[in-house]
Amino acid sequence: MKQRIAVVVGTRPEVIKMAPVILALKAEPSLETVVVASGQHQEMVQQALDIFRIEPDHNLSVMRPGQTLSGVATAVISGFDALIEKLAPSRIIVHGDTTTAMAASITAFHRGTAVGHVEAGLRTGSLARPYPEEFNRRCIDLVADLLWAPTELARDNLLAERLPEGKRVLVTGNTVVDALQWAASQLESNTALRAEVESGLPKLDPAKRMVLVTGHRRESFGEGFENICQALRTLAARSDLEIVYPVHLNPNVSGPVRTVLGGIGNVHLIAPQPYLAFVDLMTRCDVILTDSGGVQEEAPSLKKPVLVMRDVTERPEAVAAGTARLVGTSRDAIVTGVSLLLDDAREMSRMTTAENPYGDGQAGARIVQSLLPG
Repeated sequence: MKQRIAVVVGTRPEVIKMAPVILALKAEPSLETVVVASGQHQEMVQQALDIFRIEPDHNLSVMRPGQTLSGVATAVISGFDALIEKLAPSRIIVHGDTTTAMAASITAFHRGTAVGHVEAGLRTGSLARPYPEEFNRRCIDLVADLLWAPTELARDNLLAERLPEGKRVLVTGNTVVDALQWAASQLESNTALRAEVESGLPKLDPAKRMVLVTGHRRESFGEGFENICQALRTLAARSDLEIVYPVHLNPNVSGPVRTVLGGIGNVHLIAPQPYLAFVDLMTRCDVILTDSGGVQEEAPSLKKPVLVMRDVTERPEAVAAGTARLVGTSRDAIVTGVSLLLDDAREMSRMTTAENPYGDGQAGARIVQSLLPG
């Protein structure tokens, strides 16, 4: 009888990072793979699934307008509990640190179902930064018996927590590198696809430099995002610069962004982009300014310097390697950091030639191999 694996995803970053795992699972004849979407981010998740030609077998459709984190968790637990009873999987696999992943893992634990955690072992040491992700990933690591750590440091974090007997920790590399290599090759080899992708993006002056911005962290709501926006407004005064900002839909982000930056000619406030479009923007930009975890891992793969608008990061490997630098949400630190990269060729070269610490693009295959006998 085939081993049945249920893969649970809820947000776009989860789909992107789990796609290499799902595709590798489906290619293995000894496994039966069931894909479960929680519906935490319904539309954006479907866009990502379509890119990788993955069709979910079940959708819990948990999201409701104005829903709290507890509401999402409660809905996932309730919906997934009934599904586990029906499917009786031998194992579930979750990724990272979302509320979907945490709630699904707790549900599996209650049902006595084994849990595998992709991207296990990331830590900042503070439950408030990032919130609620640090709590979520610690919960998942606590109940998972297969812990796929993306780096040696992540493995060391897990081992330092004196894991109970029976848990397996394997270093695989990060699956985001697998997905990014695939996406970049699609854009490079298919000129028609690239033209189609770029037709929906802002028309930029090729003589100017480009800064790509993303931001959504809850801990930056309020003063933090006000500072970020003021920093971008200051940078926009440069005549040699274009700023592209796919604005998160949360009103705590979009409100200050559009109030402070709306109407500035060289600041392009656009909707959150499909995965291929965002990869295209990353390949074309000069500097990435972000608070995203995944982007911190993607940027080194594309040889792009990334300034992280957080005070701490659970991905210190990039900082240690020199591909990323923490600038927090200080207006002056952001302006100084971006300006240094744009104006100092040696500093730009130092960050763009540093070694990528996140893997070789074979993480998905390693994860699936670890599930097979022998």
